[in-house]
This record gives sequence, structure tokens and C-alpha cells, in this order.
Amino acid sequence: MSANPRLLPWPGPAGQRSYLSTDDSNSPLSQLADEMEEIQLQTGAELLDHAAKMLENQKANTLELRFLSARLCEALRDALRVAESRGERLPEPDDEGDKLPTSASGTSG
Repeated sequence: MSANPRLLPWPGPAGQRSYLSTDDSNSPLSQLADEMEEIQLQTGAELLDHAAKMLENQKANTLELRFLSARLCEALRDALRVAESRGERLPEPDDEGDKLPTSASGTSG
């Protein structure tokens, strides 16, 4: 089992955080989590485009804008969970990784 459990992109039955503990990044549950993350991020991007169009429309009413705001909050919450989960799975940098990369001419950056 993995020493670093993966935060899943969906909450548990009571709204709690759900984790997957496995070393197999190709397990069915890992693949499902990857797919869900992609769907969540794609949905958020589409919602953002929709929000921009809606805000240009001077006829959007309060109820529509409140509904939009609620969906944007959900999308942001999902995106933050995905970012946290992916950040926790990044490899730890080694001492060599802390240095700035050098170009072929030997200069930094």
C-alpha cells in the first residue's frame, strides 16, 4: 500500500474527504479518479465561459446570477480539490532539484 494516500475528487457519503491508498496508479479506482478530475476541470472551464457570456448580457436576472454563482463555487471547490490532490502526488525534490536549470551556454534560466 502507498505511504501517501490519494485525495479522491469526490466526497464521502457524509461529505468527508475520501482517500485511495494504492501504489497502482493504473488501478480501476485510480483511473476513475483521473477521469473524474478531468471532467471536473473541463466542466469548470465550460462554466467559466458561460459565466463570461452571461455577465455580458444585461438582461440576466438575480435568480440566474445566483444560480451561476453557486455553480461557480462548486467548480472552484472541485478545482481546488484536484489541485490539492495532484500537489500531494508530486515527487519530493531532491537537493539537486532545488537548483535553477542552466542553459547550454552555462547561464541560469
